[in-house]
Amino acid sequence: MSYPSSHVSEHPQHHSHHHGRSPARRPHPAAKPTAVPHQRTANGYTLAHAGKQVRFGPVVFWIVVGTVTLLGAWSAATATYFAFRDDVLTRLIARQAEMQYSYEDRIAELRARIDRTTSRQLLDQEQFDQKLDQIVRRQAALDSRTAALGGLSDTSVTGSIKATTRSLSEKLFGRAKPSPISDSGTSVVRPERQSRLDTSSSFAKDESLDTTISRLQASLDRVESRQNAVLASAEGSAQARLQKMRGLFTDLGLNAAHMESTAPRGVGGPYVPVKLAANAGPFERQLYQVSLTRAQADRLTHTLAQVPYRKPITGPIEFSSGFGVRSDPFLGRPAMHTGLDFRASTGDPVHVTANGKVVHAGWAGGYGRMVEVDHGNGLSTRYGHLSAIHVKVGDHVQIGQVVGLVGSTGRSTGPHLHYETRIDGEAVDPQRFLRAGARYASN
Repeated sequence: MSYPSSHVSEHPQHHSHHHGRSPARRPHPAAKPTAVPHQRTANGYTLAHAGKQVRFGPVVFWIVVGTVTLLGAWSAATATYFAFRDDVLTRLIARQAEMQYSYEDRIAELRARIDRTTSRQLLDQEQFDQKLDQIVRRQAALDSRTAALGGLSDTSVTGSIKATTRSLSEKLFGRAKPSPISDSGTSVVRPERQSRLDTSSSFAKDESLDTTISRLQASLDRVESRQNAVLASAEGSAQARLQKMRGLFTDLGLNAAHMESTAPRGVGGPYVPVKLAANAGPFERQLYQVSLTRAQADRLTHTLAQVPYRKPITGPIEFSSGFGVRSDPFLGRPAMHTGLDFRASTGDPVHVTANGKVVHAGWAGGYGRMVEVDHGNGLSTRYGHLSAIHVKVGDHVQIGQVVGLVGSTGRSTGPHLHYETRIDGEAVDPQRFLRAGARYASN
């Protein structure tokens, strides 16, 4: 219990009026001391007990009071906690379990997403591998086609290969050597699986796999289009060449089929029939037809090599006397001239006009020095008035080979070449062959 801070005295006061002396103190019986809980002084609180006093400042007092209050509140909270701790623990465990289940569900969802992504990547990789395999197989087929087209070289009637300004690879691929199937100039060479994965990763940095595959397929499409164009051109050339040679035989009035059957062929070898596969595509079928046409043209080419439709001398042709009836230069009477007289100088080379075998090489009366060549199928040619002979009987001569030199031997009035063409021993006009040869060469 606190009291006001007034002055408390244990003895009664007596007012003395004696000239300022202190009043006399009388003894009084001892009073029984009482316990005073505490007193509040002017500057704090005082706690008294059994005659002893303990003084507290206001700060310390309130600290003590606050501490006691906090301890009381903590005690109450603790008591409440222990009273309800089962519910708190239950809710806490339930919350932890809920969080754990939530984390597990989230982890399962992430794993499922990873699995789906991995599966999609594997599927994309498998599809890419399949497309790449198709491209590789297609390029291999195009390479085989290119090799087949490489055998379709244009040949002249003499069998020599014509010079071309562009190679087959340039026609097909636009450059001298084809690069792998990438339109960027890359060829498709099948890599291993790990290499394909690495390649896929690098492709993904620049462009999608679909775009890359599309570019490769477009590149192969262009190559295939060029191959088809080359094949179509080869087919057209073979057909035109075959028709032109048949036209030459028609102009000359010769039986092409008969001459073809008697023309020289290969020296031998095993017989391997040509068969077209049952699953052959349009390209293979067209190539087969081109091959057949070219084989026919080649047989006619060998046959034409036996036909004397070429010029026997070089340079411009100038006739001094034609085939048929003329005035004999020595007698002045009409006479049959069985050949053509070509103006030439002494010593000019004389060329054989077709393949054949020399059946005469020497002096032959009015022909002077003369060479006769048998070309087969009843065809033969004679070269008269020669100043020199460069072949002998039994020699096999080829087109353009020099058989002698221009002269004026025999029944001749000056240097020239007397040239005859005979069918089954009968002289025919050589100009018939020369004109047909000129038309054939101009087409």
